[in-house]
Amino acid sequence: MKNDHDARMLFAIELARRAGELGLKYFRDLDSLIIESKGHQDLVSDGDREVELFVRAAIAAEYKQDGIVGEEHASVAGSTGYVWVIDPIDGTANFVRGIPAWCVVIACAKDGETVVGVIHEPSTGETFHCRRGGGAFVNGRPIKASIAASLEDGSVGTGFSNRAEADNIGVLIRLILAEGGVFFRNASGALMLAYAAAGRLLGYVEEHMNAWDCLAGLLLVEEAGGAIVKPDPKTVLQDGTMVIAGGKDIFPKLRELCSGVFAASSS
Repeated sequence: MKNDHDARMLFAIELARRAGELGLKYFRDLDSLIIESKGHQDLVSDGDREVELFVRAAIAAEYKQDGIVGEEHASVAGSTGYVWVIDPIDGTANFVRGIPAWCVVIACAKDGETVVGVIHEPSTGETFHCRRGGGAFVNGRPIKASIAASLEDGSVGTGFSNRAEADNIGVLIRLILAEGGVFFRNASGALMLAYAAAGRLLGYVEEHMNAWDCLAGLLLVEEAGGAIVKPDPKTVLQDGTMVIAGGKDIFPKLRELCSGVFAASSS
């Protein structure tokens, strides 16, 4: 199983980088991009769709019997228990406005538990990757979650979508500030989770994320020695999950703050 997961990780790394190259072609020609908008955060472009089709085709060719769940196209059922969970461009609002903070996200889950996670940021050339039990890396270098125990020692990544109450994130940010902390948001939840895994952020919190946005990053944080609220493997692929993740020493404080704010229980 370990060797199989290693093979899947290496496949996902290479695929994410190739998908990132395709995404960059669209990013460098934004004037030709076709964008559909249902609000600031609810955007999709032909770049998103084409990159996802590229990723799906590569997975279908290499792992024919696996399932696929992605943001822009219908799910594909599999027979192996493995499901590839993909977001072709996380941070579309940045992507379509020329802001270089977006990434390709590829996770692989077995029976609902993530076993491989890759987040590739084409604009910087950074590839964050892990497999369960194998540690976390960026471009082959080991990464570790923050060892800070106080919110005063760094920034906390925060996310928000229209799937959550707008008031809640405002309350949470006030609580973070009251603890002497600072909040950070770059409009790509997956990328902020990768930064939490690398210790660049103390952690990352969001009331609800879809599976394709968070599974890869949550495994990265775990494999980097951090702590997370574990998603329910029975429901996460379909329903998403609340996300609280960070270094082990700061995690209890993040969970405490979120438990009084987020609608779902964070215990």
